[in-house]
Amino acid sequence: MALVIAGERSGVGKTTVTLTLLASLRRRGGVVQSFKVGPDYIDPMFHQHVTGRACRNLDPVLTSEAYVQQCFARHSQESEYALVEGVMGLFDGISSFTTDRGQMTDFASTAHIARLVDLPVVLVIDCSRLSGSVAAIAHGYRCFDPRIKMAGVVLNRVGSDRHLSLLKDSLEPLQLPILGVLRRQDNITIPDRHLGLVPTAELPQLNALIDHLADLGDTCFDWQRLLPLLKSEQFPPSPTPPPSPSSVKVAVARDRAFNFYYQDNLDLLQQLGAELVFWSPLEDAGLPQGVQGMYFGGGFPEVFAQQLAENTSVRDQVKRAILAGMPAIAECGGLMYLCEQIVDFEGKSWSMAGVLPTSAVMGGRLTLGYRRAVALQDNLLVAAGTNVYGHEFHRSRLISNPHQPLFETYRYDCEENMGREGWGLPGNVHASYVHLHWGESVEIPQRFLKQCLDIKLNPDESK
Repeated sequence: MALVIAGERSGVGKTTVTLTLLASLRRRGGVVQSFKVGPDYIDPMFHQHVTGRACRNLDPVLTSEAYVQQCFARHSQESEYALVEGVMGLFDGISSFTTDRGQMTDFASTAHIARLVDLPVVLVIDCSRLSGSVAAIAHGYRCFDPRIKMAGVVLNRVGSDRHLSLLKDSLEPLQLPILGVLRRQDNITIPDRHLGLVPTAELPQLNALIDHLADLGDTCFDWQRLLPLLKSEQFPPSPTPPPSPSSVKVAVARDRAFNFYYQDNLDLLQQLGAELVFWSPLEDAGLPQGVQGMYFGGGFPEVFAQQLAENTSVRDQVKRAILAGMPAIAECGGLMYLCEQIVDFEGKSWSMAGVLPTSAVMGGRLTLGYRRAVALQDNLLVAAGTNVYGHEFHRSRLISNPHQPLFETYRYDCEENMGREGWGLPGNVHASYVHLHWGESVEIPQRFLKQCLDIKLNPDESK
């Protein structure tokens, strides 16, 4: 058994409630595995900071329904407790999406994931502007889909004892357990910016905040009811294939500027025999020695553009290595780093690696959504004609498009053509705004690593 933490809508405090539960469980000494519904990168960083274990994304768009079930089963059985944080409101998904079972109105929603992994749901309700109406909300969510097993509710942002009394009186006829009560808190706010929460590496006071959440969690939850629900079902560990002999060293950029990675992608590279060398384009003096490929994930290079620009030795080495033939994956923020310049929100231009003949300009318009991308040419990761499924989430745009783009992209839910994008210059590069999860597409990392092995570099080009 495990639990899904859902919200009646976005912004009700799902992440705060989830982190409070995780922090308190860890303080009790339990091994906790967390999961996050959807394509999010930042919430899983907070989960991992608290639990010490990589959070896993459960997303049937980026992978498949079967993969979601397999991923949850594989990782939850290795822990004492398991917890899934939902996305948006409980039933918010891809509306009117056609599956092999017909039309689904909540595909990829928290409710969909709860059904797939057969878990009960705890509904977080923001009570800051309601009292008696809480019963209508709870009753509606419990009855809307009879397949959903509602374990109880957590009342968030409760104002006073009188307020709590009104809420309890309203809920009593429903006989729906109140599993937690969180009062209004002004000192547990996690700062955010243009793409969501500020990542963990940029929050020096985070440990103090987590300690405060653990203190809060010790007293605000009904642990007698919660602990049996959170207990993960234990099985013998499932056999995992031994890694292939390590023969490829891949430099993975991981620092405050580049930190958007799905752990499953990194695991797959290692299982296929890669040695991952983590390094910092912000802080290091050069590329790690002896690497045969590079992986630049997303992140916030625009926030650290000046520091990236000032590290000229790294920029020069990255450019020389790529022009010499070293394979490089660059997603979103990584793509921006390979451009000639990043123009920040204040209009200041900062020189980047200069591999791609374009610049990334920050703006107010948010590009967001799932994509179906069709490869227009054979490239580093996929063959021409291949369909891949990914996610875009950025506020930058490129001032020019490639003459031979990697992808024709479509909105996943309605097949609206979103245009062509992605750079393959100089032939060994995959630079795209579309974030990919490789869980159902092992041929993607296989193809990348094969190219890393095939390429013959001059001895000093990887230094």
